[in-house]
Amino acid sequence: MDSDNRLGAFLRARRELVCPADFGMSGGGQRRVAGLRREEVAMLAGVSADYYVRLEQGRDKHPSEQVVAALARVFALDEEGATHLRELARPVVRRRRAPQRPEKVSPGLLALMQAWPQTPALVLGRHLDVLAANPLAAAVNSCSVPGVNQVRMMFLDPEARVVYPDWAMHAAETVASLRASAGDLDDPRLTELVGELSLKSDDFRRLWARHDIRGKIAGTKRFLNPLVGELTLSYETFSVNGAPGQLLIAYHAAPGSESERGLALLGSMVATGDPALRKSPAPSLD
Repeated sequence: MDSDNRLGAFLRARRELVCPADFGMSGGGQRRVAGLRREEVAMLAGVSADYYVRLEQGRDKHPSEQVVAALARVFALDEEGATHLRELARPVVRRRRAPQRPEKVSPGLLALMQAWPQTPALVLGRHLDVLAANPLAAAVNSCSVPGVNQVRMMFLDPEARVVYPDWAMHAAETVASLRASAGDLDDPRLTELVGELSLKSDDFRRLWARHDIRGKIAGTKRFLNPLVGELTLSYETFSVNGAPGQLLIAYHAAPGSESERGLALLGSMVATGDPALRKSPAPSLD
């Protein structure tokens, strides 16, 4: 996971994603590398080519704020990406890591989620494990069941590509969210998870190599549900005070929409214990 040269790995990944044409440079057949050449990045950032090469190779790991800002501009990083770049460039004194305790959801939060019969809600841990979900969340999405790791599910469970009609978009978001939420790349659990998925999924390996980082905040997802069809739901995320790394995610449908009616139907089925809620085959996208 490039633990010895994280800054260089990030710079190299982002350089390869830049389109030369965005800076008026030819992208023709003379190029043997994807994206920009090192000397081109150096020129655009206003630093020497030798200095930029030292950054990528890890021979210099602490560029100034001015250089970091210039590189963030060249790579068109958003605020979260630029913050990540600054953190990579900042000297860090590593302390001995205390063993991480199993992540648990507080009884009060569990009770609150159970009291939302019309609001799908779940809690994710720092590695995007589903730590808790209310019955409506599980009814909406069979991949949001306590004990499921959403990253592993997204890339290794074929059902995920049916549940999420926009799978490619959500897969990229999931990988970027894992980088943002896990924080410590030396975490043994993260190393194990990334290693497993890199071996088993070409898609995961490609997306992880991009070094995208983006925390879950808010957005919209489409789900294909075997009982009520397609649901388009918006979601909001909330950090759980007193439980670092935990996120509460709550979904809602637009008022008066077909999705609101579908969500209400699922809610009534949950309330009555409808046997149809037992594991149903995923519907076809055809």
